[in-house]
Amino acid sequence: MYSKMTMVYWKGDKFWIGKILEHPEIMTQGETIEELEENIKDAYMSMAMDEVPEEHQVKEIAV
Repeated sequence: MYSKMTMVYWKGDKFWIGKILEHPEIMTQGETIEELEENIKDAYMSMAMDEVPEEHQVKEIAV
């Protein structure tokens, strides 16, 4: 299941820095914008899937 989110990013002194607007606690960096995007996806998955076993089920619900 994929979710679309908004990445805000800027050029720091040495790296591109970015965060996910919908989850501002998720922030990372990369040498290129492409690396930043991969790193932020990894950071999100680590946060969202922390402690979820490899074998799991997914169901959409209305909240």
